[in-house]
Amino acid sequence: ACGVAVGYPLDTVKVRIQTQKQFTGIWQCAVATFSKEGVHGFFKGMSLPITTISMTSSVVFGTYRNCLQCLSQARGAGCGPNTKPEVFLSGMAAGIAQVSVMSPGDIVKVRLQCQTESKRGQTNMPKPKYHGAVHCLLSIIKEEGFRGLYRGTLPLMLRDGPSYALYFLTYTTICEWLTDSSKKRPG
Repeated sequence: ACGVAVGYPLDTVKVRIQTQKQFTGIWQCAVATFSKEGVHGFFKGMSLPITTISMTSSVVFGTYRNCLQCLSQARGAGCGPNTKPEVFLSGMAAGIAQVSVMSPGDIVKVRLQCQTESKRGQTNMPKPKYHGAVHCLLSIIKEEGFRGLYRGTLPLMLRDGPSYALYFLTYTTICEWLTDSSKKRPG
């Protein structure tokens, strides 16, 4: 949760630069966001990623561990520690599986980050379409159905599958290097 809070302002700037032509660079986007929306503008849509991070982590580590166990059983009992391909495939499965719980929060986050209207109450300014994460979530379901919460899921899977595969492979490899061969390595 702390990592989400620290990196979120830069994620907001990144999303705005990617989706809106009025923003031409990091500094220009940051200054425009702050002057129009204040500090709050950098944290729009953060509540859903914060509240779902524990569920997402549970899916990642649960899927990873279960896949490792299944692959180990398929290889046969007593065959030693998991192989690098087993670690890689289990990490890939974990990354793909977590998209099922992460995607709705991600679409809400991006929609709120793209919403540049200020809540400061200026009378001549347009009102924001969404009034918070829950309102945005319900609006998407109402206007686009549940499938609307999963727009862009394939690119997320293509990003997160290999990302988690490399994460777990790197972690396992470093643990092997740092652990004395006579001792049990962290799992």
